[in-house]
Amino acid sequence: MRIDLALKYLCLAKSRSAVKTLCDKRALWLNDRPAKPSSTLHIKDSVRIEMPTRTLVISLVDIPQKQLSKAAAPDYYEITESRAAERD
Repeated sequence: MRIDLALKYLCLAKSRSAVKTLCDKRALWLNDRPAKPSSTLHIKDSVRIEMPTRTLVISLVDIPQKQLSKAAAPDYYEITESRAAERD
């Protein structure tokens, strides 16, 4: 499944265009490589999302087939790292 669609389904991004913006800013990484919105996401892949206030690293447990509720979404991934953004 495409990473832009998966992050939307997992409630980790508001929209696919928001994922594209992350990719354009090199703030989205798939298995330690810069991701493109069309990058294919597989089970056990590592996704790093660098947001202005924190960095989140997840490992995919299962592939969602449709939009999930915020309550159900965490069943599909594990948070492997979460840290506050470093300030200059």
